[in-house]
Amino acid sequence: MEVLHHPNPALRGRAREVDAFSSAALRDLVRSMAETMYAENGIGLAAPQIGVDKRVIVFDVDDRLAAMCNPVIYERGPATEVDDEGCLSVPGVNVPIERSTHIVCTGQTIEGDEITVQADDLLARVLQHEIDHLDGILILDRAPADMKKSIIRAYNEANNL
Repeated sequence: MEVLHHPNPALRGRAREVDAFSSAALRDLVRSMAETMYAENGIGLAAPQIGVDKRVIVFDVDDRLAAMCNPVIYERGPATEVDDEGCLSVPGVNVPIERSTHIVCTGQTIEGDEITVQADDLLARVLQHEIDHLDGILILDRAPADMKKSIIRAYNEANNL
């Protein structure tokens, strides 16, 4: 599958909830997303990044591939950290983004079972990043105000936009 790049409008909407679980189509989607993520050397991918309007993410932190449907962050710890983030949909750009270092996220497996993930550090950052994609938010939107214009200008120039 092909990863969509900014400014593709498919990256900007709020993705629709998954309501059909345990289907071959959902299993195939997750498999294709994982293959695409690995082929692009990513550690996370959201369905809208490949043009699929579904609230599905895949991620691999510490060699543990996982998928989650309809993820929701319902708790953020008070500690935050700024770190550079890249994105498969905004290639060649790294943006310093402040994120919570601990989150609790709920969602469903591809079978529809409820799951809760307590995530710290890199996993917390990846989940926040991928859930942003499900809400139409890109790293460009999270860039510090004093850097935003120069980051967007550099991206546009590098991609002849």
